[in-house]
Amino acid sequence: MKKTQRSKAREGNSAEMLPEYRFDYRKARPNRFAGRADEDRVIVVLDPDVSEVFSTQQAVNAALRALIAAMPSLPKPKTARH
Repeated sequence: MKKTQRSKAREGNSAEMLPEYRFDYRKARPNRFAGRADEDRVIVVLDPDVSEVFSTQQAVNAALRALIAAMPSLPKPKTARH
């Protein structure tokens, strides 16, 4: 397959965003992770270097619980009574 002049021009600009993208909605699929999330959970995205160390949710939760235990406890804010 020959490279056209247009494709050669794009090779140098691969890091830049193109002015428009064509998305084929016929090939779209539902988010496979959407059903796992419930109201009591918060979903975060780990940076690649962090995800290399903490590869499971149990590892992340254990590290965060250890951090919480090491933090000095703060006094609870007083709520206004009506």
